[in-house]
This record gives sequence, C-alpha cells and structure tokens, in this order.
Amino acid sequence: MAKSKPAHILIVEARFYDDMADAMLDGAKHALDAAGATYDIVTVPGALEIPAAIAMALDGADEGGAEYDGFVALGMVIRGETYHFDIVANESSRALMDLAVSESLAIGNGILTVENDEQAWARARRSEGDKGGFAARAALTMIELKKRLGADK
Repeated sequence: MAKSKPAHILIVEARFYDDMADAMLDGAKHALDAAGATYDIVTVPGALEIPAAIAMALDGADEGGAEYDGFVALGMVIRGETYHFDIVANESSRALMDLAVSESLAIGNGILTVENDEQAWARARRSEGDKGGFAARAALTMIELKKRLGADK
C-alpha cells in the first residue's frame, strides 16, 4: 500500500501584534509537525492582507511556484474605539470564505476577533485556547475531506 505524501501547507501570519502572532504560530507549527505536514510561512502586516497573500500563492502556483494542499490564516483583531475592527474582522473573514468556496481551498481560519488583550491571550496560547493549532488542524481536516470527495485533482 502506497503511503500518501504529507500535506504541504502555507501559513500566512499577520504580525500586527507580534507577541500574539508568535503564540498563534507556535500552535500552528506544533499541530502541523505532529501531523507530519510540511509548511512554508509568509508574513503580512495585518489580517486584511491574508486573503491577498493566499490569492498570490495560487497565482504563483499557476506560474510554476510552490503548490500548497492547504492554507492556515493566522491573525488577531482586537476591538478598539473605531469602526475599523468591524471592517477588518468582516472583510478578512469574507475574503477567506470567498477563496475557500470559489477555489475549493482547504483553509484553516485562525483570524481571531476579540474584545481585549485578555481574550486574545486566552485564545492564542497553545496551553490555553490554541487557536493557531485549531486552524492548522482545520486545514488538515479539509485537505483530507477534499481528497475523500475526489476534489484534490
């Protein structure tokens, strides 16, 4: 019986909050390492840039660049005093869903939208909410589902 090749994932991390991004990335890498997956990591300034980076990776693959089985989107959006929170939270999520549905992509959405730093840390740390790990495991689950449904060709 042939052994399937490990999943190759692109992690796109927004580093608007560097320390929280480190915690989320730690969780994602730990989950992917545990699954035997390989991955590349690219960094973007904020959550709004994550969907564009995934779209660029797809364009790159069409031109002979790296092919990815799935994507992990990591970012943190903390509510402030302006309307900007709603724009970033809604538009980054909408764009990820648009990509996932229109391109049949396996995307683990780890863009967290929280009210404050306390909530953010409770979800970011691998020892607590481990949302980075959750997003990585979601991407791996969707890759397997895509294979099972025959949509991975």
